[in-house]
Amino acid sequence: MSSLTEKDRPIVQLLLNTGTCPRCILRFCCVGSQTLYRCPYKDLMKDLKEFLKNNQEKEDTVCSDVVDPPCKRIRLEHTEERPDDLNHNGALQQIPSVNNENTAMENSAVEVCNVCLGILQEFCEVDFVKKVCQKVNSADYQFTSFVFSVSLPPQLSVRERAAWLLVKQEMGKLGLSLAKDDIVQLKEAYKWIIHPQLSEELGVPADGKSLFEVSVVFAHPETDKECHFLATACPDCFKPAKNKQSVFTRMAVVKALEKIKEEDFLKHFPCPPGSPKNLCVALEIQCNNGAVFVAGRYNKYSRNLPQTPWIIDGERKLESSVEELISEHLMAEFKADSFNFSSSGREDVDVRTLGNGRPFAIELVNPRRIHFTAEEMKGLQQTINDSSDKIQVRDLQLVTRSAIGRMKEGEEEKTKTYSALIWTDEAIRKEDIAFLDDIKELKLDQKTPLRVLHRRPLAVRCRIIHTMKSEYIDEHHFRLHLKTQAGTYIKEFVHGDFGRTKPSIGSLLNRTADILELDVESVDVDWPPTLDN
Repeated sequence: MSSLTEKDRPIVQLLLNTGTCPRCILRFCCVGSQTLYRCPYKDLMKDLKEFLKNNQEKEDTVCSDVVDPPCKRIRLEHTEERPDDLNHNGALQQIPSVNNENTAMENSAVEVCNVCLGILQEFCEVDFVKKVCQKVNSADYQFTSFVFSVSLPPQLSVRERAAWLLVKQEMGKLGLSLAKDDIVQLKEAYKWIIHPQLSEELGVPADGKSLFEVSVVFAHPETDKECHFLATACPDCFKPAKNKQSVFTRMAVVKALEKIKEEDFLKHFPCPPGSPKNLCVALEIQCNNGAVFVAGRYNKYSRNLPQTPWIIDGERKLESSVEELISEHLMAEFKADSFNFSSSGREDVDVRTLGNGRPFAIELVNPRRIHFTAEEMKGLQQTINDSSDKIQVRDLQLVTRSAIGRMKEGEEEKTKTYSALIWTDEAIRKEDIAFLDDIKELKLDQKTPLRVLHRRPLAVRCRIIHTMKSEYIDEHHFRLHLKTQAGTYIKEFVHGDFGRTKPSIGSLLNRTADILELDVESVDVDWPPTLDN
């Protein structure tokens, strides 16, 4: 046990005496050697006993007599700063004598650690590692690395505080101090032990930046109520929050522990903490892959197909949507839990999208499969196109999360071209509409249309019609080709929306006009990159 020095002997003997496991003892001795924590539990216990036995003759040595300089994590304190007053209320009277070597040896066999509640004992063993890996392998994820996360019971923070106060008092008797932040964190020590084992068993490295997460949630029902006294001492730290089953979250407990005075803590919680009867339990072992993003462009050829599911008051109005026709195939191939669909604008249910199509992106949440070749993506695109005559997709490709921002950035500055079939109540001649071709950069004031007022805030938006080109059909019909600023409401520009859009085609022609058909001919967003399809 070369990492321990004579300065650590009082801590080792004290904590062994009170039912603390070897690895937690190393943490409180500020041992930063990862390999030491990975030693078998029985070997660590044996080494700690040997350490005490071999140094028994030096029991009365004080830190000021040690030849080696003090550990940087343990600082000498002035005598007047010794925390001898911590036991003024009797809370520390349960500390066993550290002078009885045999007692320390006997109590070191306590089955469940009074600090980590077994996290650094049973849950570091190969059986638990295999259990985690079986869960991962059975979930059938694709991954090339992993990040391991662990959720610990909040009462562990309370027990750690009690153990620290115990050690701090003992160190104070020797004129030394141990800062709380100098103790090796339980999560950190656990990951030092578990990472190499998981990595070897799974055959991939641990990587803090990995998108594949393996998580374990621990609980200890036997000691669940140990945090409750903090709610009385620090009520401001425990406020109900949405989606939280209990106010006693780890963050709330840590915040309360930072706020509560040591003497108040010692009035309510035993120091040292008592030894529990049972180990922690692993409530959940979960896997989660970071989202994968797929982008492309879609054409919509149906005038009876919404972009997203059309559901009103829980009732579906139409059987499908652009979103669903594309995503159902992606969900099946990527084996994802769910998806989020976004696009560069949207068309109405009765509007077609032609030309090069409308850019879209789909976020696939927690996908099991993440690796696709260009050929496989091309095959997936073909599968989507073969499944329906209502839509077609092109340029289907994997993209990054950050790249999706390019689809949205400057969206209102982009242009879109439309083709509208217009009806007028009064007869028109070709020369009656010819002047429209000469209008450039026509500024509109568009009050939020009545048809979307239920889902969009009331506002007046300034939009621009860059160019128009008319195509006479008969005395009551003509087609108008428009190039507009993105976000322009074309239908309202035609009929005026009861005067809410000014000017309008109706006001320009000085007659009633309405739109019969509308097609999006192009969405001028240079994304995603064009592929050789």
